[in-house]
Amino acid sequence: MKLDQLAMQTLQACRDHHLTVATAESCTGGMIGAALTAIAGSSDVVDRGFITYSNQAKMDLLSVESDALDQQGAVSEIVALQMAQGGLKAANTDLCVAVTGIAGPGGGSEEKPVGLVYLACAKKDSAPIVERHVFEGERDQVRFQTVKRALELLKIQALVP
Repeated sequence: MKLDQLAMQTLQACRDHHLTVATAESCTGGMIGAALTAIAGSSDVVDRGFITYSNQAKMDLLSVESDALDQQGAVSEIVALQMAQGGLKAANTDLCVAVTGIAGPGGGSEEKPVGLVYLACAKKDSAPIVERHVFEGERDQVRFQTVKRALELLKIQALVP
């Protein structure tokens, strides 16, 4: 499915359930928000996006705990979860999707390879979803796959009663 079609479906699912959305992005640098806002009329769903590329931004804007960053690193399940929950609270929206990862080409390790991405989606009054993926390909491909999965997670959470 093309990204614009997925973005339209995600927005419609949110509209159908009267949900607002925020994004909290690291490795995608705003691409999730851009995919959503590329669709005309998205302002009834999309409230705001946080681009938190640095650890300091994650702490300042999303209330990610310094201990989580120090102990697990920025690319970790706990940080993705805290980003989503922090974005949900800071934006006061119904949903927040968060991504943190290593898009490459450098920066990876055996423990955390290039392509490793954690995604989290928090929804008011629901259990959050957290996923770990190792996406294949070059930087642009890793980022594209991350955006696609983030939109899918938003859509899934929008459809959960």
